[in-house]
Amino acid sequence: NAGTEADVYISVYGERGDTGSRQLLRSQKPKKFLKGQTDIFAVEAVHLGHLYKIVIGHNGLGSGNGWFLDKVVIKDPVTDLDYTFLCHRWLDQGQDDGSIARELTVTDASTFPGRQELELKRVETWAAEKWKFQEGNILQFYNRLTHGFICLNPDSRVDALGDKKNKYGKVYFLWIYA
Repeated sequence: NAGTEADVYISVYGERGDTGSRQLLRSQKPKKFLKGQTDIFAVEAVHLGHLYKIVIGHNGLGSGNGWFLDKVVIKDPVTDLDYTFLCHRWLDQGQDDGSIARELTVTDASTFPGRQELELKRVETWAAEKWKFQEGNILQFYNRLTHGFICLNPDSRVDALGDKKNKYGKVYFLWIYA
């Protein structure tokens, strides 16, 4: 369920202007925007110079319109440069932050290759783990050396006495390996 049947639109921005919103109509594949598939589109436009961002999204129509977008790569036919725009997020009203459009900036591989991928993984990991830090939760870490628990309480107190048993009701355990 990571593909979409909705109409997908893109706007490409460069130092000389933008394309305006364009619907992505004809892929080189028989069926567009399927999970795990790479679709290729030709978009006619004036030369925009160096590209710096895109806005991509869909109209939210159709059953199963949510879409997980990994990345967009634009090949400039004039300069033969590839511009990569990493997303790695859902465009879905029922997933992630509920947005069906994303503004993506170009990946600058010259500063640090893989930097944006790492940042996206950090954001994705935090989104998956932040529930543990909601108000009222007690975090309990198990210390393999002392075979006891260290508790982080909602009021910021730390119980580091290393109790040998779980003295709380509903507790989330994290094993830390160093």
